[in-house]
This record gives sequence, C-alpha cells and structure tokens, in this order.
Amino acid sequence: MSAHSGNSLKTRLGRVRGLGAAKEGAAHWWAQRLTALALVPLMLWLVVSLVALAGAPHGVVVAWVKGPVTAVLLVALIAALFHHLQLGLQVVVEDYVHTEWRKLALIIVIKFAAVLAALTGILSVLRIALGA
Repeated sequence: MSAHSGNSLKTRLGRVRGLGAAKEGAAHWWAQRLTALALVPLMLWLVVSLVALAGAPHGVVVAWVKGPVTAVLLVALIAALFHHLQLGLQVVVEDYVHTEWRKLALIIVIKFAAVLAALTGILSVLRIALGA
C-alpha cells in the first residue's frame, strides 16, 4: 500500500499538516515512556513510605504529608500517574474505537476526567501540606 493511497495511515490533511506517526505519535510515545520512567521510583518511594507508616496514628501521617519533600513527591506522583493513565487510555481508544465521533468524545472525556482527578489529588495534598 502506498503512502498516498486512500487507505494510508495518515489522512491527506494530516500529510499536509505534517502530522501522524512521525510527529504527534512520537511525542505521545515519548511522554508515555517518560511518565512510566518517573512512576517507577515514585511508586517505590510511596510503597516503602506507606509500609513504614502502616499502623501510625493519623497525626504522624499528616505530619509526613506536610513535609516539603513528601508534598512535592506526592504532587509529582499524582501528576505523572494521571497523565500516564490518560495517555494509555487514549491509545486504547484510538486502537479499538473506529467511529470518529465516539473516539473524539471518549478521548475528551478521558482527558477531562484525568485532569479533574489529578487536580483533586493535588489540591488534597496541598491542603494537608499547607494546613488549610
């Protein structure tokens, strides 16, 4: 199949704009890999920390979250986690939903939900960390 046939992976408009796997797809792929790479140490840190805090009184856990390093790492974890989630779900939708309007609607819902969930988590951490 030629790159200019009607069954091409890129639409004619996409070819004109220079989009497709060589542009947009590469950035998406890298973002997914970088968020995965960031999540490995962040998740390990969180698991080790939560195991160490198991059974600790509420005040001890709150004091832990109030620590500046802990708060920053929690915010980074939440941001990376929900961005990675959104990127992965977008790929699933793009691969398995074939009706364009459904694909677009699902991607918009996924992005909105991921941003809303990330903001909720980040604001929760900041509220505890700043004592609000």
